[in-house]
Amino acid sequence: MTVPVGLLPHLRRARDHVDRHYQEPLDLDGVAAVAGVSKYHFVRCFERTYGETPMRYLTRRRIERAQDLLRNANLTVTEICMAVGFTSLGSFSAKFTRLVGESPAAYRNRWAKAGAPHVPGCWLFMTGVIRNFREGPQDHPR
Repeated sequence: MTVPVGLLPHLRRARDHVDRHYQEPLDLDGVAAVAGVSKYHFVRCFERTYGETPMRYLTRRRIERAQDLLRNANLTVTEICMAVGFTSLGSFSAKFTRLVGESPAAYRNRWAKAGAPHVPGCWLFMTGVIRNFREGPQDHPR
């Protein structure tokens, strides 16, 4: 199956939406709606274009952001889990370990040995770099 050239900007718009809103609850119906196509057609075309399903892409982006926070922020693994959009520490840890090859705590500890200073977690929440997950979902203009 060849992806129609006219669909590519719609797929990019949906991928950009995932990149901007990865920390929010996202589902396949909503992301497909951003692309303006049915979810089944969206999954097939997205995977053909980007080499992974939309939900795998979302998970990978969340894990990449978690890696960044584990390396650079003074936050607990649970705070990072929630900040990147996971709702279960168990599923976060399992997916992180499967994709990265080590647990979130082991990853953070390995990078801590490098001695780089961490950004205080309170500053990340205060400045809005990370939305405080205790406050619940925020309304974002779309």
